Amino acid sequence: MSRHYQPTPLFGGALTVDLPSNFADVSKLRQVPDNQEVYIDKDGFTSIIVDIIERVHTTADDSLERDAKALTTHLEELVGVEDAAETVQVWNTTETQISHLSEDIPAYTLIATQTHKQREGERERQGAPDFTALILTLIRLEKEQTDILVTINVPHIKGEYDEEEIDLAMGKQGELIGDAVEYASRIWESFDVKDWGLFGEI
Repeated sequence: MSRHYQPTPLFGGALTVDLPSNFADVSKLRQVPDNQEVYIDKDGFTSIIVDIIERVHTTADDSLERDAKALTTHLEELVGVEDAAETVQVWNTTETQISHLSEDIPAYTLIATQTHKQREGERERQGAPDFTALILTLIRLEKEQTDILVTINVPHIKGEYDEEEIDLAMGKQGELIGDAVEYASRIWESFDVKDWGLFGEI
């Protein structure tokens, strides 16, 4: 199926990226933090979030190891440090090239899944996902002391996906994760900074 994308200005046009045309700007429905842009699939449950955050500083012998630790830190902050060890499985981590940015700007992408952890005394929430897939891309802007985080959240709700299609250990991603990987690829190809002054403002 041919998917339609449209160039989308973020943060007042300081950043641009191609997003699927069926994704809606959440800030038109509710308040979103100034350092965040959120788009959600009008026909499903997938969301794409772009965060501009202060660069995470980690200690390690080489830059690759430092960046890997930063990626782990961001993932833990996203899902909750306590839950990360118990509920999150990281399936794949790769270096990523953002086409419109300089090759010396490092970027990394991981694919993970998080299962819903029912806490003691908590009722089973209706419509709670069986699990949520995460595609997390980290772009590290050292000079600007900034990390840009692009997160694609893909909740898998019973009855909304084919359970037999998914076996990540065997490389079977299923339709929803497959779509999200396509969104991520288009983001890597199209993401561009139009106004570097943005990073001094947020």
